[in-house]
Amino acid sequence: MSSSLYYVLFFSGAVLFSLAIYGLLLRFIRTLGVRNLDELNMVRWTSQTKPSLGGLGFYIMFLLSFTAIGLLPIEGVDLLNRKLMGIFAACTLGFFIGLADDTYNTRPMLKFLGQLGCAALLIAGGVYITISGIPVVNYLFTTMWVVGMMNSLNMLDNMDGITASVSASTLLGALVFTFAGAGEPAYTFVFYGILAALVGFLWYNWNPSSMYMGDTGSMFLGVFMATVAILLFWNNRDETSELVQIKQFLIPLMAFLLPITDTTTVFIRRIARGQSPFVGGKDHTTHQLAFLGVPDWGVSSIFSAVSLVGMGVGYWIYTQQDTWTYGQTIQVVIGYIVFFVLVQVVYQAGHRKHSAALAAENAQKDQTDASGS
Repeated sequence: MSSSLYYVLFFSGAVLFSLAIYGLLLRFIRTLGVRNLDELNMVRWTSQTKPSLGGLGFYIMFLLSFTAIGLLPIEGVDLLNRKLMGIFAACTLGFFIGLADDTYNTRPMLKFLGQLGCAALLIAGGVYITISGIPVVNYLFTTMWVVGMMNSLNMLDNMDGITASVSASTLLGALVFTFAGAGEPAYTFVFYGILAALVGFLWYNWNPSSMYMGDTGSMFLGVFMATVAILLFWNNRDETSELVQIKQFLIPLMAFLLPITDTTTVFIRRIARGQSPFVGGKDHTTHQLAFLGVPDWGVSSIFSAVSLVGMGVGYWIYTQQDTWTYGQTIQVVIGYIVFFVLVQVVYQAGHRKHSAALAAENAQKDQTDASGS
């Protein structure tokens, strides 16, 4: 039996299995991850409390994928290799960091130390970004990438279907990279397994949702998607040069177009307001689209579509590696700047409309209070 058929059968079975997992979890566990109602209302788009079951399903499918690697007779797959063990350890730690936060609301410093641990486990397993000939620089940059991606996807999890659909779009694009010969067969099984988990989860998380992924899911997805980027996107470089190569940064930038842009936008605006960028709030790009009248399902659809376009550009860059020119680099950079500016225009329009609505609401309330007194 060919490896392609194994992938198809495994993915099909995994989707059905993930749907069953979430259905069972939703049936028997209705309060897991429902905590600190006042805090959740400050961060969540809706005030409804729903169980945070997504992360549990992700991790179960992650374990199932590793089991499949060991059981299926696919040539060239070694379950106990150093990289796979590093990935398994880092993603497991990410899962438990999120689980602890959903359960105990852990302090930010403890969460940050755990994220550093995830990066360290990946590096120890030989999974790291090579941007120069200096190992320390590579390790530091890898740590920044892993911690940044874990926080970025955690921050993006602010509306039904957003983080899951963006991650699914990126992972779907990553599988196209594997068709072109990138990566190894063992990784591909794990990619299919998590994509199946995301598809199953979106059935319950698409607006109006019946469950959230919680920090358990966003922390796990953060380290997992950071790993996918390291394995497939980051290390496409000319090995004859030890210098930092600009083109090496373009594929990850396109693959994670929305998480990077949204996080950068929110960080800049919160710092400009004198607010901590790590405090949650309803000031993301997703919220501004909603303030402009886009329905929640429409916001998820827009984010999914933009992610797929970004992955398409990333794949085009990948296929042009041997003939890449400085002119093409400039084109992609200009294209990203235009996209970033467009996001700021949309963000500002949504912010103005929301502020005007709040001002009108407060004026009406003051008028009511005055007439009542």
